[in-house]
Amino acid sequence: MDHGTNAYDILTGKVYPLKLGFIGVVNRSQQDITTNKPLDESLRSEEEFFQNHPAYKTIATKCGTNYLAKTLNQILMNHIRERLPDIKAKLNTLMGQTEQELATYGDSNIVSKEDRGSIILTLMNKFASSFINSIEGNSSDISTKELCGGARIYYIYNDVLSQSLRSINPVSNLTVQDIRTAVRNSTGPRPSLFVPELAFDMLVKPQIKLLEGPSHRCVELVYEELMKICHNCGSHELSRYPKLQTKLVEVVSELLRERLGPTTKYVESMIEIHRAYINTNHPNFIGAAAAMTLVVEEKKKQQLLDRPNSLKTQISSTELKKSKSTNGENGHSHRSTESTSTLDEVNKLERSKSSIVTANGSAHGEKDTFLNFFFGKDDKPSRPLKQEQPKAFSYPKESEVLQFNVPGQQNSFEQKMDQLDLDDPEQLSEREQLECELIRRLIISYFGIVREMIEDQVPKAVMFLLVNHCKEKVQNALVQKLYKESLFDELLYEDQNLIAEREKCIKLLETYKEAAKVISEVV
Repeated sequence: MDHGTNAYDILTGKVYPLKLGFIGVVNRSQQDITTNKPLDESLRSEEEFFQNHPAYKTIATKCGTNYLAKTLNQILMNHIRERLPDIKAKLNTLMGQTEQELATYGDSNIVSKEDRGSIILTLMNKFASSFINSIEGNSSDISTKELCGGARIYYIYNDVLSQSLRSINPVSNLTVQDIRTAVRNSTGPRPSLFVPELAFDMLVKPQIKLLEGPSHRCVELVYEELMKICHNCGSHELSRYPKLQTKLVEVVSELLRERLGPTTKYVESMIEIHRAYINTNHPNFIGAAAAMTLVVEEKKKQQLLDRPNSLKTQISSTELKKSKSTNGENGHSHRSTESTSTLDEVNKLERSKSSIVTANGSAHGEKDTFLNFFFGKDDKPSRPLKQEQPKAFSYPKESEVLQFNVPGQQNSFEQKMDQLDLDDPEQLSEREQLECELIRRLIISYFGIVREMIEDQVPKAVMFLLVNHCKEKVQNALVQKLYKESLFDELLYEDQNLIAEREKCIKLLETYKEAAKVISEVV
């Protein structure tokens, strides 16, 4: 201010009042700066100015740079005290989070030689336990988005394998010509009297081989799932030692690869075992006798379904003749003759069925009599062949071609044979038609038996040879391959990136602790 003037009214708030008031200070002049006047001397000169000034001496205690600094500091501290609870709570939260993060990086202290073995052994046990728990469904990190671990293995057994096996059509790659050729080749130069059993064996064995593909795929899927489990068994603690984690995964992967070969070979041998011996005495096998009995029953039903339409046509034709004829008795006699002819044909079918059932052994209580006859088996060689052959049996006429109900097919036997013969330049005889369809039906029955056994046995074999074996041997394999003192230094080598992150976390935690100390002093 100029000489002779003062700011007393302003400093006392009479001109413009402020909530916190005004504080007057004397700044360093240009001359003070030019002469390099010390700061302490400038502050003393300022204090003397207010104390000796006639207008300011009454408010000298509330003026000056020192008073300004003290006032501003007090305002700041009051503000901090008001905000301190929120700041302190947030600071404690940050300290807790940082400490947890630091714990995941492990202790920064150098591991002693005495502790290396125990650390490695502990990490091995945790890895093996995580692998086993994932298979058994006891893992703490169970996914809710997709099937994994043991649940995935069960899905492979129950859904993937089952659907793959049941989707196989056992006769999709067999044509009538294939069956007929097999029958002819099995008889050699002689004409056959019966359907040869050798033809059935020759045809059914390649069909059983179709079960090998889905079985192999089941083993591969379980193996892949176990490998996936192995790679997901890591932890934050184990990630501190990347080389140790890599070695653990390698050992378990090697154990799984070692078991993959024997498991696959055993599954292959199961298929070969079923192909080695065709057990036609299996209680669930339909057999030729039962098949022919069903054939006759189906033929009878088909004929009864076809007869009413034919009968209606005949009756309509007879009534038309009667309307044109003047003799009513002749018309009645003619219609009666037609009806009697129809009933005679139905009775003929009944007699045909009775003769087949007799050939099946129902009269003598022998289940395999018809099978022995049809395939040429002779359980009593001392008796002549003519006595063994049922006289009541005869192949059906062309007008009485039989219908077979194959699962998923509702066409009649005639329709099926017509469709199959479109690609066959040589038409089949009645006997060949019967032979081919009978063998086809037997293949479907026997294939279903083997498929059911494979569906049950493959999961058991995979569990025993692959899954359970690895569960039992994984911990021993890890200790045997990795628990060696010569490998300790290499296995406990830390990742450099992890070391840098841990140091950064330590510095941040120290900063938080220092801030907490300052806040405590303020309070």
